[in-house]
Amino acid sequence: MSAPEKPIKVVGFNGSAKKDGNTAKLLEMVFTELRKEGIECEMVMVGNADHVRGCRGCNGCKATGKCVHATPGDPVNEWYAKMMEADGIILGSPTHYAAVSVEMKSLIDRCGWISMVSGGTLKNKIGAAVVAVRRGGAISVFDQINHFFTISQMHIVGSSYWNEGIGLKPGDVENDEEGKRTMANLGKNMAFVLKKMKKED
Repeated sequence: MSAPEKPIKVVGFNGSAKKDGNTAKLLEMVFTELRKEGIECEMVMVGNADHVRGCRGCNGCKATGKCVHATPGDPVNEWYAKMMEADGIILGSPTHYAAVSVEMKSLIDRCGWISMVSGGTLKNKIGAAVVAVRRGGAISVFDQINHFFTISQMHIVGSSYWNEGIGLKPGDVENDEEGKRTMANLGKNMAFVLKKMKKED
């Protein structure tokens, strides 16, 4: 008897400190469409991590496949393991001074370096950026996240507009009709690509 087929899985990293803020709501809009297609989705909180810092560039991860400087409470190796388990990765961030949150930047630098020195372990995974913004600066955040995907040799999924939702107070993005359509289309497009790739495996 053959083993049951492994379900397609997407992990979304929430770079906001607000568990139920606009970034989380945008990620959930994408998840809604993915789940309709039978794709497993998991949200991982990044923006509330206490022990976050930059990469030291020591290359210790080359031998171990994990950050050797991660102390108890530092979630970077957990985050990387979640990326490795997933077929698709969504990085969601609020816009902080036209940039990703510092916690999201830590994830990008550290997980990206582990992948790179380990031979490109994130290669051929599917990636998508999701950005929450009050008014301006979202395109810089979108670019930063997509730079992580391209240098990791991942495949980026697009939508009908840049993947951003506009709102200030938590929940405001639910009033952004174009933003909601953009997230729904992103979820549909991501499901299409993931299922196509699974079929060819």
